[in-house]
Amino acid sequence: MNLKGKVTMVTGASGGIGREICRLFLEYGSTVIGIYNSNIDSISDLNIELYKLDVSNTAECEKCYKFLIEKYNKIDILVNCAGITSDSLTKNMSEEQFDKVVSVNLKGTWNITRLVGPDMQRNGNGSIINISSIVGEFGNIGQVNYAASKSGIIGMTKTWAREFAMKNSNVRVNAISPGYTMTDMLRTVPQKLLDKFASNTMLGRLAEPIEIANVALFLADDMSSYITGANIDVNGGMRL
Repeated sequence: MNLKGKVTMVTGASGGIGREICRLFLEYGSTVIGIYNSNIDSISDLNIELYKLDVSNTAECEKCYKFLIEKYNKIDILVNCAGITSDSLTKNMSEEQFDKVVSVNLKGTWNITRLVGPDMQRNGNGSIINISSIVGEFGNIGQVNYAASKSGIIGMTKTWAREFAMKNSNVRVNAISPGYTMTDMLRTVPQKLLDKFASNTMLGRLAEPIEIANVALFLADDMSSYITGANIDVNGGMRL
């Protein structure tokens, strides 16, 4: 696989999966722009361009997009990885909790893609990879806001696969739904629960971020040239 000459934009770059995608795509020759909103220290060692952005802020997204297009002239690959959680049972969840998660995870994905996708379509080529979640497919107690946002990402993925392929454009749009992955966020979970999650997979373990990044690399590369509108489960055979 070869991404030389390709410009990649990764939102949520400072998270465990986002960082690994940035690192891997850089290794395979792409110019990488890492979009982050916090925790810059986790990616400061990578030789990539960093841009601080709240993806839920529409005006700031437009400003970022204009800057990047003026500098690089194109974006070949977009990875929407930005996401947050704010968990609570539905009966206890505040409106603020619900709105914040949906705004970052779902609206944030829309904010970036509505700018980059049509530009790819005009150029006639591109790959968009949206990071959803197993929770978006099966739900999870205490995560109705997160589940709704990640389900919505799958729906947007399939819609954009149709829209951005119009006019004979070769823009592909796919989603990845990871299972439980050993990022910093998951490392705060008690080991007893992690063991339970692992026992519910057919492979008997949790994912490492590189295993999600490898699938993103495949979807970005021409090796996956006939895959679009797909949601790929990377969950070790998780049984919920």
